[in-house]
Amino acid sequence: MTHHPYPLKTRFWTPGVVVLAVLMAAGALAMAARFIGGIGYVSNLSTARPWGLWIGVDVASGVALAAGGFTTAFLAHIVGRHYYEPVVRPALLTAVLGYTFVVIGLLVDIGRSWAIWKPMVFWNFNSVLFEVAMCVMFYLNVLYIEFLPVVAEQYKGRVNLPGPLAALNGLVESVLSLADRVLDKIMWVFIIAGVVLSCMHQSSLGSLMLVAPTKVHPLWYTPILPLLFLTSAIAVGYPMVVFETTLATSSLKRDGEMRVLAPLTRITIYLLGLYMALKIGDMVVRGTYVHLLEGTAQTNAFLVEMVLGVIVPWLMLLSERVRRSRRALFAACAMIVGGVLLNRVNVFVVAYTPPVSEASYFPAVGEILITVGLIATLMFIYRFLVTHLPVLSAPAREVSA
Repeated sequence: MTHHPYPLKTRFWTPGVVVLAVLMAAGALAMAARFIGGIGYVSNLSTARPWGLWIGVDVASGVALAAGGFTTAFLAHIVGRHYYEPVVRPALLTAVLGYTFVVIGLLVDIGRSWAIWKPMVFWNFNSVLFEVAMCVMFYLNVLYIEFLPVVAEQYKGRVNLPGPLAALNGLVESVLSLADRVLDKIMWVFIIAGVVLSCMHQSSLGSLMLVAPTKVHPLWYTPILPLLFLTSAIAVGYPMVVFETTLATSSLKRDGEMRVLAPLTRITIYLLGLYMALKIGDMVVRGTYVHLLEGTAQTNAFLVEMVLGVIVPWLMLLSERVRRSRRALFAACAMIVGGVLLNRVNVFVVAYTPPVSEASYFPAVGEILITVGLIATLMFIYRFLVTHLPVLSAPAREVSA
């Protein structure tokens, strides 16, 4: 299927964008308070409870939900299914923005933000966190390189920076021309590197909790936690593409691209089914299913995660009628995205019991404002970029049930 990405000609400032701007301003104020007054000034975190909403949503969930970038690149460029290329650029843009905001979230979350560069100099090969830091850093650069041809396609030969920045016109023009000539020939190197780096740090995020067997609830703690993190990230890749594409096409009043999205979710049946089989099989083998009906907040959170985030949407996707319906497909994919989001929050926050803290944790208003502000900023920049760069395509109009 041919596709022709182009910058959208649409009104930028809508009531929804104004709401995003308000949320961004509130998040910026809370972030300024965090850096002026310290973490304790805007959060309920402490030495006894060092992580909460930010590590669960901004970092762990952000990394998992950006998986659409490498899963679509793998499908279209490594497996050779070029039919799915119309969704590769939007997924790549989401991954670029997602990982960028993961780094910003880390700067907010760690106590000494100014020391975030130290893993690059002081290597610790015995630390899983070191591998995560290096993989995320390299992958973020790979994502920028993969996205550079999109910028070159739009602005090569037309660089005209305003004011004092005009002095950089020649340099920027040279970079874009070089990228346009060279990157297309060697892009396969960066695509393969992106897939490998993604698989490494997605699984390593699960490995982080292996050092806390007595602090993580038995329903989540398992020796195969790295494998579960990796398979769940791969399983949520295509549903996340459906989720974001449906939101974007609805907001921008474009065709729903069901001709690409519907067959894409057939693959999800196998990927999500594999994750579900591993999860349930692990419970049976380890006998942890005995905790399912204890009725505690933790066991209830696990049941919600598994039933509404895995089992129900998997059963929905088995139906061809659901896969052909734009609304039903969006609902199923939104449940999968929510399930992975809840899984990361459960593993890092709900299932985790600090050994020296008896107080229950609930995120402070400042934590919530920063998280909401970051998400709003990501959506704002996404809309801005698709109106200035050739990201979204104009496929043939299709019919959805």
